[in-house]
Amino acid sequence: MSVTAEHFGTYPDGRDITLYTLTNSKGMQVSITNIGAALVKIICPDRDGRMADVVLGFGRGEDYLNNPSFFGVVIGPNANRTGSASFELDGVVWQLDINDGPNNLHSHKEKGWHKRLWETTISDDSVTFCLEDTDGNMGFPGNKKASVTYSLDEENALKLHYHGISDRRTILNLTNHCYFNLEGHDGVSIEGHELQLEASCYTPADSGSIPTGEIAAVEGTPMDFRSLKRVGDEIDADFEQLKFAGGYDHNWVIDGWNGTLRHFATLKAASGRVMKCYTTLPGVQFYAGNFIDDQAGKGGASYGFRSGMCLETQYFPDAIHKPQFPGAVFGEGAEYDSVTVYQFGTG
Repeated sequence: MSVTAEHFGTYPDGRDITLYTLTNSKGMQVSITNIGAALVKIICPDRDGRMADVVLGFGRGEDYLNNPSFFGVVIGPNANRTGSASFELDGVVWQLDINDGPNNLHSHKEKGWHKRLWETTISDDSVTFCLEDTDGNMGFPGNKKASVTYSLDEENALKLHYHGISDRRTILNLTNHCYFNLEGHDGVSIEGHELQLEASCYTPADSGSIPTGEIAAVEGTPMDFRSLKRVGDEIDADFEQLKFAGGYDHNWVIDGWNGTLRHFATLKAASGRVMKCYTTLPGVQFYAGNFIDDQAGKGGASYGFRSGMCLETQYFPDAIHKPQFPGAVFGEGAEYDSVTVYQFGTG
């Protein structure tokens, strides 16, 4: 295993943006940058041994400052949506940025952790990114410290270990917004990928993508991925939830969640690349890239409609307003800690 570092750009205040690359003995490579703790590249083989980069991203660090689709970044302190862009906690009402209709999306589009330059520590097989955030910033209580460690093993498993603390009770719900395309980041639509989710239920949402509070069975609906199914088979079905979101962009409830690491998804492409996914978290947002803005990516690639898909592990969206959902309130001794693993193979 090796870890290398190279110059990747310059932050607006003059600090260096750095690209760190983890490489194992099988030739798999994972590159991450300190801006937004973003996953920039994952290079892995297909069934014939041909290597390809399977995540959407940019070739310069500065481009992550203009990243409307959130390619590859860590979202914090609160991923996904908060209804009415406000919440009450311990008798205090906190106002968030109104940036998604009347709601809040991903904390703050300009000031969120995805645009921060994180402090970095390197070990033999991992890179750890850390940051601090002040009480009240972006409308979230508590002085917060957060970290995410990326590590790669010899079985082509990429582990993301998140940790967070706060001196006041607050919302902490971290995720990585990586877009995968197992045919290659500059490849065909992800509608031909096959997906299986260990999820018998999902959380229906209103027209603004705020969960209604219901936990609904997937059986008999286009939301059923309990067996491998092409992403495109039912994505445009005459089904209200899909019409609201322009396709798949929902939270699935992972079966048997108990806080331990468990398999929640398998993704397969015609190239033979397979990604198996594991997490300690209760939910996953499967987003099929329905609203990717046309953008120039790394290596001259052009990204657009459904050119990549996300499997964002998380606590359920808007859990602060839904006491029946697993919550994301931490602080005052309750530390946030989660693990997500993406393991790459062929089949």
